[in-house]
Amino acid sequence: MATRFLGRYVRLLCRASPQTAAACFPTSAASLAHLQKNRCQSWTSARSMCERRVLSKDDVFSNTPTRTQLDEMVEKAAVPEDILQAWEQHGGNGNQAASTLLAWTRMMQKTQGRFEQQHAKDSRLQDLMATTTQQISTVWNGTLVSVLRAFWVMGVPATDPVLVSIQTEVLWRIRRLSYKNLGFLAEWGTGRKVPQDVAIVTAALKQLELRWTEIADAKTVSALISKGQHVSPVLMERLEDKALELAEVFSAEEIRKVCVSLAVLGRRSVPLLRALSYHLLQRPSAEFTTPLILDMAFAYGKLSFHQSQVFQRMASELMPRVSVLTSADVTRFAKSMAFLKWLHIPLFEAFAEHYVEHSEKYSTLQLCNMLMTFARLNFQPSKGDEYFEKVHPVLEDSLSGLEPFLRTDVAWSLCVLQQARPHYLNPLLQQEHVAQLSDGSPIRGENYRQKLLHVAATLHLEHPESSPSCTDALPILTSTSPITPLQSSLRESFGTLERRNGMHRIGVSTVYGWTIEGEVVVDSDNKLVDLSQLTAPHLPDGGGKHPLPEGARRIAFVAWEFPNFVSKSKDLLGRFAMMKRHLQLAGFIVVEVPYYEWLELKTEHQRLAYLKDKMGKAVAEDMAK
Repeated sequence: MATRFLGRYVRLLCRASPQTAAACFPTSAASLAHLQKNRCQSWTSARSMCERRVLSKDDVFSNTPTRTQLDEMVEKAAVPEDILQAWEQHGGNGNQAASTLLAWTRMMQKTQGRFEQQHAKDSRLQDLMATTTQQISTVWNGTLVSVLRAFWVMGVPATDPVLVSIQTEVLWRIRRLSYKNLGFLAEWGTGRKVPQDVAIVTAALKQLELRWTEIADAKTVSALISKGQHVSPVLMERLEDKALELAEVFSAEEIRKVCVSLAVLGRRSVPLLRALSYHLLQRPSAEFTTPLILDMAFAYGKLSFHQSQVFQRMASELMPRVSVLTSADVTRFAKSMAFLKWLHIPLFEAFAEHYVEHSEKYSTLQLCNMLMTFARLNFQPSKGDEYFEKVHPVLEDSLSGLEPFLRTDVAWSLCVLQQARPHYLNPLLQQEHVAQLSDGSPIRGENYRQKLLHVAATLHLEHPESSPSCTDALPILTSTSPITPLQSSLRESFGTLERRNGMHRIGVSTVYGWTIEGEVVVDSDNKLVDLSQLTAPHLPDGGGKHPLPEGARRIAFVAWEFPNFVSKSKDLLGRFAMMKRHLQLAGFIVVEVPYYEWLELKTEHQRLAYLKDKMGKAVAEDMAK
């Protein structure tokens, strides 16, 4: 800075000197020549002062200190005792003492030594610490930060004067530390309870927040994001921006660390997740380790972030390793994929075979998680008989001992998979069990009561010989979820099929726990029939008194939304597949209206024609059966 200022000053001085000379002396030829010469000399001087000097080898100053015999002996040390002996024999300044202390700490960790005994008794170690403290001003910044961590590792008491001195010096230098050293302090000191340590970490994070533009390496960014619960929202946003900027140079392990941290914090940064997913796909297979695949699946599932190419890559990398996976690995990955509604049939077939071969290694909870996963995705193993032959003996012994909510979930999942046995389901419909499900939030209680209605419907429709012994505790639930645009549009168009009263019902809540968008009855000639006086077993009040005419058919219209399907598929999830099955067993012809067909219809005329066409085809298929 001084050189630049001096250079500018000289140039201004040179410009002013001819004018000054012209004002003071006569303008003779000799004087003009003299001024020209002075001007050239001045510009030459200015140029030499402004140009950067090229240093020779002899002029170069190195910050690297001269190696001593102490350094060589510390490097060759095989046990902690060798390092202490080297210090006792040669000694050194404060920075050397700090470096020696760090080497001793690493060696102790490597050999699993006990710090408490050494710290209390060894005079050589005490001398190392004392020298470091007495000459602390000579200790380099990076070494000082590492020494503080070494004291944390050794478990030095918070009141120790040496530790207090180190902490005070770190706080004093905090503004002069590099961003890497600040990152180390934030990473290593996070979670410590000592007030002085908390002050250091807080100051380091504040400095990083002010100097975040200096951060230039992916390792520091990933380490700081992993401590996100202790980082301010402002710094976290800036770290996410930095991660997006540096995504290309992230290693697979750093991508894993960042994604898991975002998942734990619930920060769904879509641009960052997309960038990290793209660069993860470019990594070689060697970097797709099993822990990385499981953690990435967890992160995607937790954040509900869909990236089919990454899922496909993870499945293809995991397929050859299924035989060596643990039961926890299998259930964890399968559960994450269930949250994402993504089904890779060959991989899930391998999971089912893994359970058949290693069923004794699965805990009851892991089996329950697997059943709920299969039910959510409506996955039926190709070797289902072998699989469920292993499952049922475990459930016979353990189902009754599960806590009420988990027991309900498992039984409901068995209903979806069509593997429920009456003695699994009957106890769930007793007043005692129903009362246990009322604990907790009202929304959760309503959700589980609806599941019990599905359980009762399974008993009534699929096992009519084993009717529930008590259903008085199950009130009929009307859907409290808001009506979607698809449902609203479908109900509006459905109402125009026939404008006469009593010819249709709209938004019907059934005793089976399912809600249908519309219901009609057609006679043998496919003409609508007044259904207001006809019996309706699916309604809470039972409908009218007249039986269904001979040849007449009940038709239910149901809307399938985008979330009702398996990801990237037209296959229904387990819940909605069971709904369709129950309605068919209840005597309905189900007319399915999927979102991808309905959204293509632009006019009311097209929608009405579509509904009539779908209804006619459904009746024709039923007659053909």
